[in-house]
Amino acid sequence: MKPADIDFMRLALAEAERGALLGEVPVGAVLVVDGAVVGKGFNQPISAHDPSAHAEMVAIRQAADALGNYRLPGATLYVTLEPCTMCAGLLVHSRISRLVYGASEPRAGAIVSRSQTLDQPWYNHHVQVEGGVLAEECGAVLTAFFRQRRGRDR
Repeated sequence: MKPADIDFMRLALAEAERGALLGEVPVGAVLVVDGAVVGKGFNQPISAHDPSAHAEMVAIRQAADALGNYRLPGATLYVTLEPCTMCAGLLVHSRISRLVYGASEPRAGAIVSRSQTLDQPWYNHHVQVEGGVLAEECGAVLTAFFRQRRGRDR
């Protein structure tokens, strides 16, 4: 883990909180190139009426637009929750160099929990992965959200 990983993960947590305020599942992401944030996002499939509007997708789209390139070599994506299959594929196609995630996703995580999507030998791009950064904080945001949603926040 690099020293800046915690700072960037905290920015991703702030994005997750923005999503929670809109009633979205609180997952946040920031995309960093050369130490600068070039994209950020939170889950917004409900408010955007877009099933692909996961935090990772939003941040990567924003970064690609800002940089004028659909490929993002040298970029690090920070996301508060282990990515799903769709988002893992997006990491490969956008040529993200490094993924740093917080909490594991035991139900649908496609990095280590349910499948190892990024480890498949047929991909023409390899993503370096660091998991568990601020995992407790990232998991707590999700737990609190679902507890409140179920009416058990007492």
